[in-house]
Amino acid sequence: MTTTDRRSALRAGAGLAAAGALSAACSATGADAHRVPPAVRTPGPPRAPAAHAVRRAPAPRRFPGQPVQIEHGPRTRPRVALTFHGQGDPAVARALLGEAERAGARVTVLAVGTWLDEHPEPARRILDGGHDLGNHALAVNTLSEADADAEIRGCADRLRRLTGSIGTWFRPSRAPRATPLVERLARRAGYPHVLSYDVDPLDFTSPGAAVRRGIGAAAGPGSVVSLHFGYADTVAALPAVLDDLDRRGLRAVTTTELLS
Repeated sequence: MTTTDRRSALRAGAGLAAAGALSAACSATGADAHRVPPAVRTPGPPRAPAAHAVRRAPAPRRFPGQPVQIEHGPRTRPRVALTFHGQGDPAVARALLGEAERAGARVTVLAVGTWLDEHPEPARRILDGGHDLGNHALAVNTLSEADADAEIRGCADRLRRLTGSIGTWFRPSRAPRATPLVERLARRAGYPHVLSYDVDPLDFTSPGAAVRRGIGAAAGPGSVVSLHFGYADTVAALPAVLDDLDRRGLRAVTTTELLS
């Protein structure tokens, strides 16, 4: 090949390379080629957070060897589950969660469906903190089958819309145990177990320091403690309760961890 021929071939190759680069640039930008340059584009309003930003809640699971209605976990391990009726002022809920997390504790929240309607943001806060989130159907033990079923499924649907799951646990309100009918309806809705408890300091009566004494006197390895979000006495007592548990070598964990 002559020198002239080699130069012609190199120029042709360079032209092909440039064309290829231009083609790649166009395919990368696509419709962006016709957009207003960023320097003169008017910024739009801030976008709302995506609906999927809420952390997905774990699904309910069956624990082999455990009864349908669980009152406590294994007595051989130094763990305790603090479980909360999820209702009331969200600021109180945030304060309780913050106190628990400062002590390295994790809790279980059984949320009331109407509370989730009014205050959907705590669902994100609970899950992001590494806590369990479940279904707390109101007064279902006293309802007809149709009404109890609607209450359980209604709360489950709210949880699913907010988190992608019906929640990890189910507990009826205003009773330590579910009736056989409610137990059956809960299982039909997708909950293999009903979460009961073996320690109740009656914090909903606002007993002051008796919240701490009630837990300290009754809680032991494997205990499930019934508490409530909406009461100032509970917030005030929680740091001391966690200190007491720690001194006794007991760690506050989620109910899932208690049973795992």
